[in-house]
Amino acid sequence: MPHFKIDCSVELLESHSEEYIAEQIHLVAMASGLFDSSDIKVRVNPYNKYLVGGKRELFIHVFSNIMEGRTTEQRAMLSQSVVGKLVTMFPHVSNIAMDVSEFEKATYCNRSML
Repeated sequence: MPHFKIDCSVELLESHSEEYIAEQIHLVAMASGLFDSSDIKVRVNPYNKYLVGGKRELFIHVFSNIMEGRTTEQRAMLSQSVVGKLVTMFPHVSNIAMDVSEFEKATYCNRSML
């Protein structure tokens, strides 16, 4: 954890590979100072079939899940940094967004906790 799941139009892969996009988001997450590099997980999910506002328009949406405990300001800075990087990488895409959700410590479990 944290997890960064990037949903996007498949056409965006003509500009940058999935690997490159994942690497860039990993670097932004690391630069935030909020996470250890080895904990950051990034996945890219390109879509062939999609509509944005009822039309076929390019899009990127990042769903981020992080452990609770960061301030609203830290979460907002993270979103702004990731969206800013994506805008730089894809200046022709007008639909770029991100949201940050938090895991609840009390209910989170992973393999190493068993």
